[in-house]
Amino acid sequence: MSSAIDRLNSMPTEAACEAFRGCCGAEHWFELMENHRPFGNVAELHATADKVFDQLSSADWLAAFACHPQIGDLDSLRMKFAGNRQWSHGEQQGISAADEATISALAAGNAAYLERFGYIFIVCASGKSAAEMLELLTARLQDDPRSELTIAAAEQRKITHLRIDKLLASLAAVS
Repeated sequence: MSSAIDRLNSMPTEAACEAFRGCCGAEHWFELMENHRPFGNVAELHATADKVFDQLSSADWLAAFACHPQIGDLDSLRMKFAGNRQWSHGEQQGISAADEATISALAAGNAAYLERFGYIFIVCASGKSAAEMLELLTARLQDDPRSELTIAAAEQRKITHLRIDKLLASLAAVS
């Protein structure tokens, strides 16, 4: 049985792009990642992801953000983001235990964030409760637009690294 890295390296171009798209929706990012294959190991794959991230423009980051459901928007998770639904849903598990007041506050905060910055609130939700995400959202609403884009991009980077690991786990599970 070949390793997950070997499987990733041997994928046809279109399949590799699609696999990378599930990790980060910025077309520039997933095309550059595909172009950097083959990867020698997992560390090299993650290091390359960071190098490619450093080349992205603000427009690329915004394209990546647009591929995420809003925090707590379970209908969006089910419908629009079916391609990475299981990853997005798992990343937002902290929402499932939230009370109605917290969910309502998240919805209001998401709307305010979108109006202020022009894109959805991006946070690496893994391991965070709904209350923690609401606290982060509320605090980040005070940021200036330039700083917030940098923070959101750093969160996207974290999400992408987690999804790369999930991609490799899914490839390793293939018999």
